[in-house]
Amino acid sequence: MKRKNIIWIFSDQQPGYSLSCNGDPNVRTPNLDRMAGNGFNFRNAVSGFPLCCPFRGSLLTGRYPHECVPGHEYRMPPELPTAADLFNAAGYDTAYFGKWHLDGCRYKVDIDRTAFWIIPRERRGRFQTFLGYDNNNMQYDCYIHGHRRDEEVPLTRLPGYETDDLSELLMDYIEHRRLPDMPFFAVLSVQPPHNPYISPPDTLAHYQPQSLKLRPNVAHNPTVENKVRVDLAGMYGMIENLDYNVGRILNCIRRNGLEEDTWVFYFSDHGDMHGSHGLFKKTNPYQEAVNIPFLVWNGCCHHYADHYAETENQYPINHVDILPTSLGLCGLEIPEELPGFDYSAVMRQEPVAEAPEGAYLQNVVPTGHYDSFDRAYRGVLTKDGWKYVCSEESDLMMFDLNVDPYEEMNLVFNSRYRDMRTRLRRLTADFVTRTHDSFKMPVFRD
Repeated sequence: MKRKNIIWIFSDQQPGYSLSCNGDPNVRTPNLDRMAGNGFNFRNAVSGFPLCCPFRGSLLTGRYPHECVPGHEYRMPPELPTAADLFNAAGYDTAYFGKWHLDGCRYKVDIDRTAFWIIPRERRGRFQTFLGYDNNNMQYDCYIHGHRRDEEVPLTRLPGYETDDLSELLMDYIEHRRLPDMPFFAVLSVQPPHNPYISPPDTLAHYQPQSLKLRPNVAHNPTVENKVRVDLAGMYGMIENLDYNVGRILNCIRRNGLEEDTWVFYFSDHGDMHGSHGLFKKTNPYQEAVNIPFLVWNGCCHHYADHYAETENQYPINHVDILPTSLGLCGLEIPEELPGFDYSAVMRQEPVAEAPEGAYLQNVVPTGHYDSFDRAYRGVLTKDGWKYVCSEESDLMMFDLNVDPYEEMNLVFNSRYRDMRTRLRRLTADFVTRTHDSFKMPVFRD
């Protein structure tokens, strides 16, 4: 049997709701909608640590953030095995394009010069091809560097909009691989729709701030609402552009006859609050920051797509699950030390044995960001739709997302739900113990 290829395409700071197929009335995402309709749409997927660097470290190593990248701008330990190591060992060609954000460069240079930070080769995760950058918030002024196997690629400015040009690099890689019959693992990581919300003019023209429908839990404050509308218009324009590029990539896969041999993942590293609960951006345990889009597609999916809706929504896939699931889809051995769950049986329409009861939520090292949730916390989101979060001092929140998807009724101090609170505390404590987390659960007196 021919071995499968894996492509990860992931955005930065995109809320899970922000796809047409996920019910967003504002955005246009026809290509992602088709990807979801002919594949899997895991609507309960989460960013277990809703912040760029910790999610990325967990994604690439398959370990929880406290074991690899515990906070913002922390360097991923170069000695940790990465996804590239595992695929390299299995005889795959490996390639990474775009944002890395795992070299801790802001601790070393002025914030205005992060675009020019050169990641040493030994800290590029051992991908055979690497064309990217550590961090950059300038969508029209993006510089990349890296290597193509033994050839170093110097710092080079992309000529156009970041997402367009990085997508071109991935498509060029797919079409001109050195060994066309060799299976490959490729990653495309783009900055949009991360702030600043600068969209290409052609897609921005589709979104007028005052015409946008806001989420019902956006703080009813004129200053907040006005900012949210302007930011959302930019975000939606960026997402529509990203959708266009996903369509181009899927067409490239088909054009090269790879659609049945390639699994494509689309997800984001975390969401964006955009004024919900009066908060902005990330790190918060609310759904707008924690819930992410998560689509998985293969050219054969349409043969049994009717089955998917019965299974896909119940699984809260977390960052630690993406690597083992990818290995599982390729029939590769999953190292015992990886704590995540292999969900590949879902995609193969096979029984899923002993799926986790929930996903672990963390904020290990708070960032100090304003208008956000600047406190260490742990919690759990269960596959039956409950969320619980605590600090080391006390309970913080508990929501029944089945009836309260906008998290407007905090039940954590309501004695009517004492038994559920006990259950979710236990699940959280189990995660702390099982993952060797240093977090100290609070002392409960009820």
